[in-house]
Amino acid sequence: MPPHGGHGSTCCEGDSHKNETQEMGVEYSLYTKINKDNLECLNEECEGSGKTIFKPWEERLNFDTVVESDADAELLFNIPFTGNIKLKGIIVVGEDNETHPSRMRIFKNRPSMTFDDVSIPPDQEFVLHHDTQGSLEYATKVVTFNNVHHLTLHFPSNFGGEKTKIYYIGLRGEFFVSHHHGVTICNYESAPNISDHKNQLDEISGHAVQ
Repeated sequence: MPPHGGHGSTCCEGDSHKNETQEMGVEYSLYTKINKDNLECLNEECEGSGKTIFKPWEERLNFDTVVESDADAELLFNIPFTGNIKLKGIIVVGEDNETHPSRMRIFKNRPSMTFDDVSIPPDQEFVLHHDTQGSLEYATKVVTFNNVHHLTLHFPSNFGGEKTKIYYIGLRGEFFVSHHHGVTICNYESAPNISDHKNQLDEISGHAVQ
């Protein structure tokens, strides 16, 4: 049995780590706002594997879920959301070898992009570093990514491998529900109150008599 003092210190450290994990879990919860049914990953070796790496912060080191590129090192994710987001940061977890992506290009609000479309300048681009623990965050330009309903992530290269592997992509930011006020207005106008227009109808009738 460890000394009492040592046990107390370990307990406090454990509580601190637990609180930090919970906080990070909340910070990186935008994965819950992704429309997974319509999320698309181009050049994935195993169909559907691209969806699995958008997962809880607590599972970022679960290396059982992975997306691996197929024909070459490129990967492209089309990520639709169920509302609008303000994107503040991105984490990319890979292996400490040549399969880790080396660059990330980000496009906003351009649904259904393909590799033929990525020749245009991105809204932001990053040079990536090896990250096996999810400890490196790439801060986005919040002004640019303030009203995003669709996000495209393009990984054009890695550190020299034939294929690219990604185990986790974390998205940090805020979520806003989309409102469609036009529908509400139409519903209101579709059922007018006759009494509200009575005087107007009388005026029209009177004018017709003259």
